[in-house]
Amino acid sequence: MSHNHNHSHHEVGGKNILFSIFLNIVITVAQVVGGILSGSLALISDALHNFSDVLTLIFSYIANVLSKKEASLDQTFGYKRAELIAAFVNSITLIVVAVYLIFEALQRFSNPQEIKSNLVIWMSILGIAVNGVSALMLKKDADHNINMKSAYIHLFSDMMASVAVLIGGIVMKLYQIYWIDSALTLAIAIYLIYVGYDLLKKSTKMLMLFTPADIDINELVGEVHKISGVRKLHHIHVWYLNDHELHLEAHLDCSLDIKMSEFNILLEKIEVVLLEKFNINHINIQPEFQKEDSKDFIVQD
Repeated sequence: MSHNHNHSHHEVGGKNILFSIFLNIVITVAQVVGGILSGSLALISDALHNFSDVLTLIFSYIANVLSKKEASLDQTFGYKRAELIAAFVNSITLIVVAVYLIFEALQRFSNPQEIKSNLVIWMSILGIAVNGVSALMLKKDADHNINMKSAYIHLFSDMMASVAVLIGGIVMKLYQIYWIDSALTLAIAIYLIYVGYDLLKKSTKMLMLFTPADIDINELVGEVHKISGVRKLHHIHVWYLNDHELHLEAHLDCSLDIKMSEFNILLEKIEVVLLEKFNINHINIQPEFQKEDSKDFIVQD
């Protein structure tokens, strides 16, 4: 059995997360106080979302630290899947917060309350600034890491929520239309469900070791079968360990009874094809010759 590892990937730091945690604690406290004093449900809902951001960022930071711990005899993969778990939990918190906001908004629709719009406006401007800065700090990492993406989505959606609250505050100040506060809360909640579900689906597929959507097993097998010396690739498993480690394990039925040194040459050709065409950077292949077993691509153990 032979394997290949290619570890080149974007390195995610933790300082930006720590600073974002501090900023979001400040804005959460400010918005809770502002929401209570102004009577704005949208502002309180924005504060609740910000509080979920604090928890999300703390969880993401811990997962980021754990993911960098070295493997050991007890944890042969280390804690590399910690960030997938963080993304999964963070996506659920987005949806839970959204459901709560929908319930509160529907309750308030039947009993709209007068709201101190000036305070709402200033608190929402503060929210836009804090969440905008925090989101920008994590944007680069979010493009390479699902854990950072979950944190980034929390922050970006909070910034957009603050924009919505600002618009609502201005409308309430000019026209005294107070039901707009509940309407904006509903809009924020629907947006959270939309982005939360997409992230939940992606992280769940990774945790369940599903074949990545952009990998066509039939195409992969076809490319490997073009290599001289390959009879059949079978017993195939393809999965993400984390964002940047795509694994393949399989059995390879060789067309000739070759020596191990010759198999190494064959394996190198397969590794090049799988890396260049499918971006698979962890390859583990069991060589066989006329072994009596199932030759199906996918075999249920």
